[in-house]
Amino acid sequence: MIVEAHLTLRGRRFSFLDFGGAGNSILALHGHFGRARMFAPLAAALGRGHRLVALDQRGHGRSDHGGPFTREDYVEDAAELLRALGLGAAVVLGHSMGGVNAYQLAARYPELVRALIIEDIGAVVREPEVQRPVLDVSRWPVHAPTREALAAAIEAQGIPDASYFMDSATEDADGWRLLFDYADMMASQEALLGDFWEDWLASSCPALLLHGQESPMLSASMARTMAERRPRTQWTTFPGCGHWIHDDDPAGFAEAIREFLARI
Repeated sequence: MIVEAHLTLRGRRFSFLDFGGAGNSILALHGHFGRARMFAPLAAALGRGHRLVALDQRGHGRSDHGGPFTREDYVEDAAELLRALGLGAAVVLGHSMGGVNAYQLAARYPELVRALIIEDIGAVVREPEVQRPVLDVSRWPVHAPTREALAAAIEAQGIPDASYFMDSATEDADGWRLLFDYADMMASQEALLGDFWEDWLASSCPALLLHGQESPMLSASMARTMAERRPRTQWTTFPGCGHWIHDDDPAGFAEAIREFLARI
């Protein structure tokens, strides 16, 4: 049974989903514009042999909005959740921004992280290593009369497929909107820019790095170098997939994670 719960951590209210299970603990951290429920298909695929907990990170989903959005704040949020739920040492899975949060968590609190699964983000998040690392959402529509109209308005901003963003759509008295605040997302994206090689190399737990072959966020050369420079790191490429491997190849995504978990 999936349980949606809330905790106050470091003076903020956080929402998270506990997908249950009695096995190894997995903490899942979404990327920018995402929310905890994106991990529901993975939790179903892994089954009851693992306990997967997914956090709505600050500024996202049903958790409190507003900054600050520093690297330290994101990491401390995750650490406090692990402590509060008694999940550590856990496998920590992170997509995009959540991936940086995950390997920075392992660098700062190795006792809380048993292994890392990093979905499509590198050790450097800035130009020229990443082209257009910040998605400008500042002029996106605030409301639309229907869910379909909101998706169309987002796609009119140059987004080929609004599906990922629409997972955060909700209806209120004024129509349909996205759960996150656009100013929050701009501030958080800007705070993610940087060179994080020191953090990536600081931990020694087993790691699985998942790379979408068509991703604009993580190049093959960066993924290869990350795996070569960090011991106990496996690198897997998903042909034909972009930045959202979990959506582009959900079965392959789950199988790669299942095999990694079996090995560790």
